[in-house]
Amino acid sequence: MPLPKISTPTYDLVLPSNGKKIKYRPFLVREEKVLILALESQDIKQISNAVKSTLKSCVQTRGVKIDDLPSFDIEYIFLNVRAKSVGESLDLVITCPDDNETTVNAQIYTDDIEVVKDPEHDNEVPLDAKLTLKMKYPSMDQFIKNNFDVGDVTSNEAFDIVASCIDTIYDDSDVWSASDCTKKELVEWVGDLNTAQFKEVEKFFNTMPKLSHTMKVTNPKTKVESEVTLEGLASFFG
Repeated sequence: MPLPKISTPTYDLVLPSNGKKIKYRPFLVREEKVLILALESQDIKQISNAVKSTLKSCVQTRGVKIDDLPSFDIEYIFLNVRAKSVGESLDLVITCPDDNETTVNAQIYTDDIEVVKDPEHDNEVPLDAKLTLKMKYPSMDQFIKNNFDVGDVTSNEAFDIVASCIDTIYDDSDVWSASDCTKKELVEWVGDLNTAQFKEVEKFFNTMPKLSHTMKVTNPKTKVESEVTLEGLASFFG
């Protein structure tokens, strides 16, 4: 006689990037085990495969391509999948900003964490009087790099990230699509930007929508109350 099937609940979630509703389920025990083993290995390839596999299995809506979603959508999905799987509260250790030394324990709930959109954010970056760069958001691979890779980003990797996020380059009469260029061509083109232009491109990344939560903490030594803002998935999971 076969064992009974275990029913798994599903939940609705609205993607911050486009307002579309998707269905997802919690991750299963076997998926959690794979994730834990991958994280313990500190091997970025193992972690990448485990995270991709888990999220693809947990998202139940057809036609949703996890690899193509903006990184902040993926962070939001991961946060909610984790909440329904493990628990909706997060225990954190916060460093008090008044002395940058004393730590306090804090607890927050995933429902209080939002994707915050900067009003100055724009995916079209003017480079000069004629040329404009249209950007697209970093996707799955960059999400994993941001949140699970312990290494620092090198200058070469920074150029690679910018190059991978170029959608089109255009002026009044012509449009150059990144899909028609090689990675090498795009990286070299990024390297030819001047410092002021590169800072404008950096602004696109710095103002991108991100997970955020602001809370107040009181330093037990100085009795000073401070406001702390946590941003990005890594801030909530260390």
